[in-house]
Amino acid sequence: MYEGTDAQHERYDTSANAWMFFRRFLRHPSTVASVLPSSRYLTRRLADVARMGHLRTVVELGPGTGCTTRALLRVMGRDARLLAIDLDETFVENLRGERDDRLIVHHGSAERLNEIVQVHGMPSPDLVVSGIPFSTMPAECGRRIAQQVWAALAPGGRFLAYQLRGHVARFAAEWMGRPEVRMEVRNVPPMRIYCWSKPAASA
Repeated sequence: MYEGTDAQHERYDTSANAWMFFRRFLRHPSTVASVLPSSRYLTRRLADVARMGHLRTVVELGPGTGCTTRALLRVMGRDARLLAIDLDETFVENLRGERDDRLIVHHGSAERLNEIVQVHGMPSPDLVVSGIPFSTMPAECGRRIAQQVWAALAPGGRFLAYQLRGHVARFAAEWMGRPEVRMEVRNVPPMRIYCWSKPAASA
């Protein structure tokens, strides 16, 4: 497990992963959300949500170089598990180098989220965090992912999506309703953070 201050974490990601992230963006701009990894300001805000309540299972969609992954691991309990799912083999192999037995890295599509959770024998996630760019994917794909997330979430669970644009809110509206929206302007580029909470008792 990588440990250290937020400033150390940011230096680690800048030196070790920023160039790889940029190269993957140039090669796959439709699946890599930005030219730079998430800043410590953004990952700190996402991790603050993970501190709320006891989490057994967290799923991260599109972990990239692992900035948010490491921030989540730092605030998760020892009995929690983090399932990171990415389509990019380079990101997957890089993230598999993380030394934390709570982390499971899966090469696959968020469109099969429920199946992937079951394959790994994990309980329904209490939190799903997504950095995948909904604005560059076909609308049907975006809706399928939103439906998968909502179906997979445990009662009382939360879905966080940090995005440049608002497409995810349109794709998710049918199942999730209107989200809470916040801005993190200190990230480059600035990001919107969308948050939905699933009712504690299923309808």
